[in-house]
Amino acid sequence: MPTPHHVVIAVFPDVDLLDVTGPAEVFALAERESGGRAGYTVRLAGPAAGPVATSAGVRVLADLAFAEVGTEVDTLLVPGAVDPHPDGPVARVDGSVVEWVRATAPHARRIASVCVGAHVLAAAGLLDGRRATTHWSTAARLAADHPEVDVDPDPIFVRSGRVWTGAGISACLDLALALVAEDHGEELALAVARQLVVYLRRQGGQSQFSVPLSRPAAARRDIDELRVFITENLGADLSVPALAERMCLSERHFARVFRQETGTGPAAYVEEARVEAARRLLETTDLPLERVAADTGAGSVETLHRSFRRRLGTTPAAYRRRFRTAS
Repeated sequence: MPTPHHVVIAVFPDVDLLDVTGPAEVFALAERESGGRAGYTVRLAGPAAGPVATSAGVRVLADLAFAEVGTEVDTLLVPGAVDPHPDGPVARVDGSVVEWVRATAPHARRIASVCVGAHVLAAAGLLDGRRATTHWSTAARLAADHPEVDVDPDPIFVRSGRVWTGAGISACLDLALALVAEDHGEELALAVARQLVVYLRRQGGQSQFSVPLSRPAAARRDIDELRVFITENLGADLSVPALAERMCLSERHFARVFRQETGTGPAAYVEEARVEAARRLLETTDLPLERVAADTGAGSVETLHRSFRRRLGTTPAAYRRRFRTAS
């Protein structure tokens, strides 16, 4: 008999649809790919049993009410919902959901949040003293509301003991695949990933967004145009003097304007862009490190090593071993 894995996914009004259906599909495929030996059963629990309208307008059916869940919970999965706001989306934190999560968590072997569901876990006190992630757009608010939580807005997912937190909405697949791998090993997780046509099963340490997305749009159009130029010409001379000349500004004035508009210095921005391009090559090609360094403008393997150490805390070779896509 397979070890039972009772997965309970919370649902509530305006919950993000993919947060619910994505993990459910992963667990269902794990059952299919294992010939029924994975032991997963998925139930949706809501404030009351019955239909629940998601943010997409599609209704899902809660199998049971929160009060009926009981103590037989292997994995408690908490998705998120957002409310619109002029300054960007705001995670919804419903008190009744928080109370149910707080009461149910002690009975679960592990707890996981998807996207802004991390705000619910934080409100329930489950992230205190832990490193956690959430959707990049609400990470600053999570950190401000819960200073006792070590919020890292970059990773796709984070595991801290028996508590897992996932990033943006599509990262629910990566998180659920990681849970399957923990339960049954990499082979089954990769089989499920193939069925989902997710060719690369991304690990938690990978970034959820690119360098351009991680920086707000500049008020000055010429700075945004320069950022595009940098991304498209990584092999060019991107030194401060060269960029300042391109902008027809003195080096000091250019550096000051660039930092004001982007929140970082031009040299640091160029390094970030080159490291990101190198990461893509390391993940998807077998090019030697010398070629990766040359194609991304790093110049030498030694410079590439220093940049990876500074930005990612690892080496290019170690990064490739961990994240290389299978051919």
